[in-house]
Amino acid sequence: MKFLDQAKIYTRSGHGGPGSVSFRREAHVPFGGPDGGNGGRGGDVIAHAVNGLNTLIDYRYQQHFRASSGRPGAGRDRSGASGEDIILRLPVGTQILSDDKHTVLADLTFEGQEIILAKGGTGGKGNAFFKSSTNRAPRKSQPGEPGQEMWVWLRLKLIADAGLLGLPNAGKSTFLSAVSAAQPKIADYPFTTLHPNLGVVGVDGKEFVMADIPGVIEGAHQGAGLGHRFLGHVERCCVLLHLVDATGEDPVEAWKILRRELLEYGGGLNEKPEIIGLTKLDATPKDYAEDVATALRAAGAEAVFSLSSVTGAGVTQVLRRLIGIIEDAFAEENRPEEEELWSP
Repeated sequence: MKFLDQAKIYTRSGHGGPGSVSFRREAHVPFGGPDGGNGGRGGDVIAHAVNGLNTLIDYRYQQHFRASSGRPGAGRDRSGASGEDIILRLPVGTQILSDDKHTVLADLTFEGQEIILAKGGTGGKGNAFFKSSTNRAPRKSQPGEPGQEMWVWLRLKLIADAGLLGLPNAGKSTFLSAVSAAQPKIADYPFTTLHPNLGVVGVDGKEFVMADIPGVIEGAHQGAGLGHRFLGHVERCCVLLHLVDATGEDPVEAWKILRRELLEYGGGLNEKPEIIGLTKLDATPKDYAEDVATALRAAGAEAVFSLSSVTGAGVTQVLRRLIGIIEDAFAEENRPEEEELWSP
């Protein structure tokens, strides 16, 4: 299934049905009075979060969603039928933004969550509603209220426990394929990964979800390369695993570049717990990786590990550190609030 993380769609709720002008017409009842029913309510446009989806590709080929209108009222005090709702099945993690792409209208963060994007119009009142002691035979009714229409943007932010970041060709896809069943494209050139990949990672009988994000380059926060579009996918992650190519020209500067991009991007990414993995340990001279790790710590990095996705060296230690941080974050999030002591 092709990955698509944003789409623009048009939504319109149904119009309310008009009320009816009708009078009783029965034998031997010359003044039967009004019996016009009310119009039906227009259908709503509803966003519904479902599990099992991780792409918005369905909304590239169908972009217009219109709920049906309510039926008109009828005589004998019969109300019109309500219009059918339109339900948009969206992946968990989808944000719905207004046409300006900045105002967040809804954020679907858990399965089963429902948001009414466009509410259907109310049906109009029939002439029976307007009957009073002074007006026994009203000949007026209401038209139904019009539905709401708008263009909205759908933006998917993948739900993952750990985010995998790094400059292009740092070994992110190789690492993900080594620790999970995911099979991202792997090649020896930059920007091999063109869309995020998810993988379920297991260590010591525990599992967590890791997201591989396309390579971030300098200037990504201003739209350069592919990173700016995809950095939003790691906003929901508990921890970031920043892979640095130990065989690169300047590994310390590579780490600093990505740290600057996270700071400029915002969204609290630069404040998330970070683990640094020096990759391609199998292709470096002995003790070279330890020298690079020392230089990174001197530059301000904290948790630095050396690893090789090819030989598996150091991978388990990194995964154990990641699952530890994820479990701590989960425990903190689900910790019950302390009850305030009541004093007379």
